[in-house]
Amino acid sequence: MKKIIACIDGARHTLAVCDYAIWASQHLNIPIDFLHVLGSHPEKASIVDLSGSIGFDAHDMLLSQLSELDEQRSKLAQSHGKNILGVARKRAIAAGLTAVEMRQRHGSLTQSLLDLQGEARMIILGQHEQAKGAHRSYFDHHVEKIVRSVDLPVLVVSESFRAPGRFLVAFDGSDTARKMVQRLAGSALLADLQCHVLYVGEDSERVREHMSWVRSALTAMQFEPIVSVLDGEPEALIVDYILSNNIDLLAMGAYGHSRIRELIVGSLTTTLLRTSPVPVLIMR
Repeated sequence: MKKIIACIDGARHTLAVCDYAIWASQHLNIPIDFLHVLGSHPEKASIVDLSGSIGFDAHDMLLSQLSELDEQRSKLAQSHGKNILGVARKRAIAAGLTAVEMRQRHGSLTQSLLDLQGEARMIILGQHEQAKGAHRSYFDHHVEKIVRSVDLPVLVVSESFRAPGRFLVAFDGSDTARKMVQRLAGSALLADLQCHVLYVGEDSERVREHMSWVRSALTAMQFEPIVSVLDGEPEALIVDYILSNNIDLLAMGAYGHSRIRELIVGSLTTTLLRTSPVPVLIMR
């Protein structure tokens, strides 16, 4: 059975990742696999060959001590990660779940998820908070890399959990957006939630055709979509709509433009992952 992979690392969003994973597991009726990845440790001391200056005995002793410190650090990191996984598992079991797994891996989070995506139905992870004094365009590029790399829905959450009651689909009429709507409509994840659809752009016959299609697609799957077309800057309008309509979750497609174009003009997906006041569900 496919699972939800919930990525946890002990950061402030860890409990929110746990709670959204529990919520998703209850709606999809599939297991949770809590994942903790031990990456590289750049804080380790550099080993420089100074044996000619300090003597061979002292050099060998220092190398031995550094090796012991690295081993201790590694064991502590593993133990800390296992404690985090244990807390997450207990939280899920306390919520009534029985199919809860946990695993710890070494390496990069992105590569671990690529290795595991054949077992997964969706991925849930948190975005690290913006550092003090960081530029306003700050974004957690680990999240961006994962969203770009895996061929799965990715739910990016913030620091607190709120059970979703309303979700917003950011729709632009593209093939990517239509596939995203079809996948959403066919999933039990958002069943029984109030559905909103927003198209940002000038009203036209073509736009009305797009909205007629999305209304029909969602209605066929028992949703009663509230459909809106607004003209203006997409980033600002989508955030304003979320706040004005008490939206709990934003759903959108991932990176519709070419990578070169995004480097020049930016990406709406990246911007909303950074600025959205609610969790963002990215559909490939």
